[in-house]
Amino acid sequence: MRTLFIENREEIDQVINACKTCFLAMADGNKPYVLPMNFGLDEDTVILHSAQTGRMWETLKNNPNVCINWTLGEELAWQDVQVGCSYRVKSKSVLVEGKVEFVEGYDEKVRCLEILMAQYSEREFKFNAPAVKNVGILKVNIEKISAKEFGAKAVTPWKS
Repeated sequence: MRTLFIENREEIDQVINACKTCFLAMADGNKPYVLPMNFGLDEDTVILHSAQTGRMWETLKNNPNVCINWTLGEELAWQDVQVGCSYRVKSKSVLVEGKVEFVEGYDEKVRCLEILMAQYSEREFKFNAPAVKNVGILKVNIEKISAKEFGAKAVTPWKS
């Protein structure tokens, strides 16, 4: 089984859109801090939401650099059932690096909430003014993106 790089952005977006949760990694001083988050993808921007207070919010105000991970797949595979080191979880993983931007404008918050909710439902939603004003919206503009497929079958050369 092999690990392959996924270069095609359309395939990368398919992995992201198939996931329900992403993991947001940040640095709280010299300590790593990771949280599972709901998200929306808007071309080269990841949309996140949270309360406007708390450890995550303060951490990101101090250091807006983040890394986001999506992982799809949990099927166990092996090359030899008797060899522990031949076991692998077949999956696809995407990593994004970027900087958090805090969204302040009411209309932009609504637009971001619509994108976020479209990740989870085809329904159209309305958002009341207090909810929009009180939610924290974060945008992460993708500066770097990479993806891999783990546990792929080895390609056997064609023989005549």
